[in-house]
Amino acid sequence: MPKAESTALNETTRVFGERVRQRRLELGLSQETAAVRCGIHWTQLGKVERGQRSLRLETIIKIADGLAIDPGVLVGGLPTP
Repeated sequence: MPKAESTALNETTRVFGERVRQRRLELGLSQETAAVRCGIHWTQLGKVERGQRSLRLETIIKIADGLAIDPGVLVGGLPTP
């Protein structure tokens, strides 16, 4: 895989993705199962977790709902892009 494909877009998306991955792991969910709960495709969730995707507010809310976490926990204190 070329380096460009495995690098986060920026520090903001990287930290957000880490938070999403950590919550998914806390719940003991695979990416596929978590993606179904969030109403998104598993490949999109993988990109989110790797910080390779900048998200719309609606998608952040869907992810938070699917992972049973307050969206503020996922976005609070993120580094400014």
